[in-house]
Amino acid sequence: MSNRKQRIRRHFNRSAAGTYDKHANVQRYMADRLSQTLKKQARPEEPPALQILEIGCGTGTLTEMLANEWPNSMITALDMAPEMLKAAELRLHLGSGRSHIRFLHADVEDWASEAPAGSFDLIVANACFQWLGEPSETLRNLQGLLRSEGMLVFTTFGPDTFRELHEAFNAVYYANGNVPQRHGLTFQSVSEWKDMLAEAGYSAIQAESSTQIEMFTSVREFLHAVKAVGASASEAAEFRGLSTRSLFTNMYMEYEKKFSLPEGISVTYELLLFQAHAAT
Repeated sequence: MSNRKQRIRRHFNRSAAGTYDKHANVQRYMADRLSQTLKKQARPEEPPALQILEIGCGTGTLTEMLANEWPNSMITALDMAPEMLKAAELRLHLGSGRSHIRFLHADVEDWASEAPAGSFDLIVANACFQWLGEPSETLRNLQGLLRSEGMLVFTTFGPDTFRELHEAFNAVYYANGNVPQRHGLTFQSVSEWKDMLAEAGYSAIQAESSTQIEMFTSVREFLHAVKAVGASASEAAEFRGLSTRSLFTNMYMEYEKKFSLPEGISVTYELLLFQAHAAT
């Protein structure tokens, strides 16, 4: 496993023990939106018996929704962080009549390339594809796991996510004569995801984009919440002429100067939802 993947797994292992569910408001909203999308796809009669794969199940928020809405289906819920899987197992009270759920400790980018082809009718992922190191390759591998007429449905974050944070950092870098660096992940746009899906062989690709605003009392509280859900990775390298402390102190000031409202500071999330069908 790469050093990057080890860091991601370590962050999510730490956040699994209570802090993730406390702060994952947007992720819960995205899970509900994904679940509602699946309900619209379902036939009004008895729910079918499907083979469902959930990627990045985390603490089991979406897993629980799937188990309740698709009681006749077999669900394989996969995550690379073992502590997340333990939290999901506790949430779903495995052993109490939920024999149709199987938890699997694996990194989907490795696992999907070796899993049996045509194994699943439905593959879902909530707020995790932004962590993929090789999204194009992974989408191709997942396409191979879908049965004829199978479907991939996932949510992720768009490039306007944390717009205020990036604007505040950029202002500080420019003020000090430095080239701005990215603090946090780079998120793909709707068109980039659609291109990757098409190149991977999917058909009938649909995409939705929406904006969610969250309020925090301060920038520190916001960054604490981001860290609490395990999303503290950064692409920024070492920089010269400005200490880390000065950079963040000035960023806090810039953020609160530009994006303060009476109820606190605003944080933008761009939420993307995709549906795509397997090649026939």
